[in-house]
Amino acid sequence: MIPVSNKDSLEMTADDRAELARKIAEIVARCDGCPIVITHGTDTMTETGRYLQRAFPQPGVPIILTGAMRPLGFEGSDGLQNLTESLLAARLLAPGVYIVFHGQVFPADRTRKDREAGSFVPAEPG
Repeated sequence: MIPVSNKDSLEMTADDRAELARKIAEIVARCDGCPIVITHGTDTMTETGRYLQRAFPQPGVPIILTGAMRPLGFEGSDGLQNLTESLLAARLLAPGVYIVFHGQVFPADRTRKDREAGSFVPAEPG
């Protein structure tokens, strides 16, 4: 585990996303073929996913973002399930940037947070 930031995703800036991209580049350079799983707040997860797609148009490894609608420590948390599914997906997916959530895998630019559904759902690219 490599901590990069510990802030609410609503407070993330372009500089924070650039720092995340630098860390990912360092990991990829040190560990050829190692998939990457990122835990991230759900409010701006898709924004970070699209940023990473632009930063790594052909990443060479799966880069997965996941999180929790109900954080760990709260009754009914989905965090551990999403993390576990992300770790499995990291070993099975082709290189690219994805969001893994509630048993589903989405390309980062083809998903959006649906507050009513309490999950992520397919969306048009962009």
